[in-house]
Amino acid sequence: MTQDEVLDIFRSCDALLEGHFILSSGLRSPVFLQKNRVFMFADKAEKLCKALAEKIRAEGFGDVSQIVSPAVGGIIPGYETSRHLGVPAIFTERVNGVFELRRSFSVAPGEKVIIVEDIVSTGLSIRECIDAIKALGADVIAAACIVDRSGGEADVGVPLVSLTQYKVPAYSPDNLPPELAAMPAVKPGSRGLQ
Repeated sequence: MTQDEVLDIFRSCDALLEGHFILSSGLRSPVFLQKNRVFMFADKAEKLCKALAEKIRAEGFGDVSQIVSPAVGGIIPGYETSRHLGVPAIFTERVNGVFELRRSFSVAPGEKVIIVEDIVSTGLSIRECIDAIKALGADVIAAACIVDRSGGEADVGVPLVSLTQYKVPAYSPDNLPPELAAMPAVKPGSRGLQ
């Protein structure tokens, strides 16, 4: 899929928002991709995740035993991508601020897994998920996402496969452009909610 095709799906779901948004990283942005507006439509989630699975295979990372995703945002794309790769999907959850596997989920030492996330800005959630899975002895061979908002700049510690890159400006809260500073900030993401 091209960037335009991916973004057209977001637009068709009113999921490409403009305003003043507080990202999970704490950075501020005039654009927010509200992926849950897309994921509420199974056909659109399937189209995006099928294309992501094809790209994962094309880049040589399709030989994994399962997908691991960081909760909450990565659960749906992880599940749907795993369906197209023909492997199980599990997810990590934050316990006292740290990702861990719960719900009888497990990985085996040496098992090859790929981390699947929804949107990457700084890559923090993926890095934290990778740390949790590597601590259990599994081999995280790559990570993947629907949209890489960093434009390829996020370092997640393993190769990152993105369905598309969409570089969106992001600012520290103390360095906002005047037009952004003049708007009230909204935090639409899930990090920090319990």
